[in-house]
Amino acid sequence: MADLIPSYSSCARRMQSGERRFARRLGSHLEDDYLCWYEIPVGKQQRYSDFIILHPGRGLLLLEVKDWKLDTIQSVDKVSATIFTSNGLKTVSNPIEQVRQCSYQLVNQLQKDPQLCHQSGKYKGNLVFPYGFGVVLSGITRKQFDSTNLGEVIPAHQTICKDEMTESVDPEAFQERLWNMFNFQFSTPLSLPQIDRIRWHLFPEVRVNPPGGDLFGGGEAHEDESDLEVVIPDIMRVMDKQQELLAKSLGEGHRVIHGVAGSGKTLILGYRCLHLAKLLNKPILVLCYNITLAAKLRELIADKGIGDKVNVYHFHDWCGEQLRAYHVDKPKAGNNYFDHLVETVIGAVEQGKIPKGQYDAVMIDEGHDFEPDWLELVVGMVDPDTDSLLLLYDDAQSIYNKKSQLDFSLSSVGIQARGRTSVLKMNYRNTDEILWFAYKFATHYLKADDKDEDHVPLVEPESAGRHGPPPVVKLFDSLEQEARYIAYLFRRLHEEKQVPWGDMCVSYRSNWMGEKLNAALQAENVPTQWLGTSKSKKQFKPSEQAIKLMTMHSSKGLEFPVVAVAGVGYMPVESADEAAEAKLLYVALTRSTEKLLVTGHQETRFLVELQAVDQVPARSSVT
Repeated sequence: MADLIPSYSSCARRMQSGERRFARRLGSHLEDDYLCWYEIPVGKQQRYSDFIILHPGRGLLLLEVKDWKLDTIQSVDKVSATIFTSNGLKTVSNPIEQVRQCSYQLVNQLQKDPQLCHQSGKYKGNLVFPYGFGVVLSGITRKQFDSTNLGEVIPAHQTICKDEMTESVDPEAFQERLWNMFNFQFSTPLSLPQIDRIRWHLFPEVRVNPPGGDLFGGGEAHEDESDLEVVIPDIMRVMDKQQELLAKSLGEGHRVIHGVAGSGKTLILGYRCLHLAKLLNKPILVLCYNITLAAKLRELIADKGIGDKVNVYHFHDWCGEQLRAYHVDKPKAGNNYFDHLVETVIGAVEQGKIPKGQYDAVMIDEGHDFEPDWLELVVGMVDPDTDSLLLLYDDAQSIYNKKSQLDFSLSSVGIQARGRTSVLKMNYRNTDEILWFAYKFATHYLKADDKDEDHVPLVEPESAGRHGPPPVVKLFDSLEQEARYIAYLFRRLHEEKQVPWGDMCVSYRSNWMGEKLNAALQAENVPTQWLGTSKSKKQFKPSEQAIKLMTMHSSKGLEFPVVAVAGVGYMPVESADEAAEAKLLYVALTRSTEKLLVTGHQETRFLVELQAVDQVPARSSVT
């Protein structure tokens, strides 16, 4: 059974009746090795083909669906058709010409990728897979079609008629109709990397760029198409099928995505922002708990040109903005200031001083770090007419509270997502070696704990199979020696391996460590961006070419190709909860996408355990 992207349930309401029937046939009459998309914009001009079908052995097929009946058509030639509508006569493109133009535009784009073309022989420069296009006439039977001259302007072999797409039609006959639309058949099937390259070109929103790049996918088409080959990467990363299906099928209402670290939750959030910004009138609110993550998301949203439609805030900053905007006095500075800040906002909402329903959509990243009353407050900010809420959650990263998972039901805070929770288990961020290293350590303290469907379980990650060097654990005599070694190593990577300074990060447990590490790094004359204050976190510029120095808490939600985790010999911090400390260290370890160094100068329990893990050979997957 083939999957439709977006899912049938999420897009059926905007389909015409013929499109709905055809979509159901794709689902019931095609096997699961088919990829099918509905009404996805293609290419620079964003022209639509109603359906796109991709099969490893068959190739790429574009289809246009028309609900026309015979008496709908007044006249038709090879270029245009004049049809009767509720508003009178209307001239439109001949559907076969319409889908042909879309196909050629797409083929021209794909032919610029050398890895999708023959490199030699008489077919040099041509695609390594066949393509075709056709029309679905959902209101005209084959007998009616043959009784007219329609076949002169819409070729019969490129047409599927009403009686050829019924539920009772034999699946083989249905598929044969599809593949008769191809002029050629190739003997060599597409490989998975080639299929991913096709998806990369078709849908920029599924692109996952390297760390430091565009978190939310491929961006705009290149201005000069003649230079396109220059900007096509040799190695392409795209959303997997589950991520793409989820991102494009979220639909309306409340949704929860529970995923392991590095599974693409924030990527899906970004796609959702881009999609909804085109549709909604009121602003979209994105909230997270980590100040540095909020700064990064804000910069990326601004780069996409939707900063006027999407408001990104650290939760407590948003609370402060609400009080300022509606002229409500802030609480006085002092102990428990942030608790009082939230209480003041909640009270002002209850009194009607701050209005509810301010946003057409609300998205919450790092939902595992939000308190119940915070969530209840934020849920009330969604306009009931749109009722669009997305909560992203990973309880293995809940590092700000002692609880290891939700101790309240989502429905108790107004999130109505029972039966609409999706789980992402595949980790794409880390190499297999880093993920195994971090996960093996974490299993000493974190255990899977299944909950009812309204709670969120602790999900065990699965590796995507990327490989790299094993993590290194080193012991020194002092924190200063740790910093000097890190500076030496990072400089060598920068000078010998051409690793940009901005691709490297040093994280640490406590603020006092940051002061010592910053001083030592500065003494070694390496460019350093120290995020040691709230002001510096809010002003965080991910693109600045300097080593990022930050607490483990601040690193959450971020990623870097090269990470050094310093001062681990001080963990677990005295009197702190060991499980919470283990989570914090797990988060720090999994910030690295390629290379990981762990340093310490005191053999505490955590460091000894990490040294033991360091001796375990890396495995091909985490089990």
